[in-house]
Amino acid sequence: MAMSLGLGALTLAFLPTIGWQETLVIFGIILIFFGPKKLPEIADALGASIRRFKNATAEIKNDIESDKHDDPS
Repeated sequence: MAMSLGLGALTLAFLPTIGWQETLVIFGIILIFFGPKKLPEIADALGASIRRFKNATAEIKNDIESDKHDDPS
């Protein structure tokens, strides 16, 4: 997922460029649906998922790099 956090906009691979107003509305809707008590659990789960994805990506990159160096051709 391509993500760029600049002052002007948040860019995600599956969304067009959105500004801070749209981001605020999205967070407000999430707050309404899940409530303030559930948000920390959701944030923890999201953080853990992103960490697992990054670790898996790094592991795959390392495997590819080690295969390149092990391959004599």
